Amino acid sequence: MVNTAAPESRDDPSAWPEDAVEVGRVLDAWGIKGWVKVQSYSTDAQALFASRRWFLQPPEGKPVAKSLPPVLKILSVRDHGEGIVANAEGVADRNAAEALRGARIFISRAQFPKSDTDEYYWIDLIGLTVVNRQGETLGDVVGLLDTGPHSVLRIVPPGLTPPVKPDQERLVPFVSAFIDAVSLEERRITVDWGLDY
Repeated sequence: MVNTAAPESRDDPSAWPEDAVEVGRVLDAWGIKGWVKVQSYSTDAQALFASRRWFLQPPEGKPVAKSLPPVLKILSVRDHGEGIVANAEGVADRNAAEALRGARIFISRAQFPKSDTDEYYWIDLIGLTVVNRQGETLGDVVGLLDTGPHSVLRIVPPGLTPPVKPDQERLVPFVSAFIDAVSLEERRITVDWGLDY
């Protein structure tokens, strides 16, 4: 995939978005003309391709480097082998690209491409309450696991506060055989799953 990112409308394009979501990180420089190699946290990296502005933070536990810009204006993004490469305004050579190594990439949730019917971004499912057909509350979604063929909801039962031990979580496959309905408006997922499973 090749994308020359479309413009975004913002009053202040460098202001940190309130709905920022971490979507990847800069792995290293790529080539000699300022391109960077990027690791996407999603197998479907459409958010990286769709956004024209990537907001940056230093790697966890590291101070902000003087050379780390708060935002990159993305000129071009493309698939390259198993990963993604991108070039940005103001990153003109390999040295400038190397200075971005390890930077965490955030994108405004509003810039994510619209998902298809019955498709959801993980970030939108986290925090939803899961109830079964009998109206019993299984708990709240605290994360998802990617098993390859499908995703699995990680649910913390009522009365427990995350983080919890793995054996305290309920795991429900996010497939139509078990998921009856997802309502982002009501912040609820209805499942065909018993409390004793």
